[in-house]
Amino acid sequence: MAFVVTEACIKCKYTDCVEVCPVDCFREGPNMLVIDPDECIDCTLCVAECPVEAIVDEEEVAADQQEFIELNARLSQQWPPITQRKDAPADAEQWAGVPAKRKLLEE
Repeated sequence: MAFVVTEACIKCKYTDCVEVCPVDCFREGPNMLVIDPDECIDCTLCVAECPVEAIVDEEEVAADQQEFIELNARLSQQWPPITQRKDAPADAEQWAGVPAKRKLLEE
């Protein structure tokens, strides 16, 4: 099993999680991060680093977030790796906790 980045990351894109990943499984898109499920080793280190609680175990993904399992797998094959923390977008705090952001995902 792998961990999954869910909708909460969209438009927030905090990158604290990438610095603790021992296998560099994060990929960066325009306004969200995803995890490559083939690289993730279930170490759980990234979970505590996410200030918006966007990272969850694949087996614990909420029913309304199930599509993010496939999105992480697909987009991780298209987006480049990210291994160093970057500043969050200037408006990240405004988007933290906002529901129903799926339509804002830039693929």
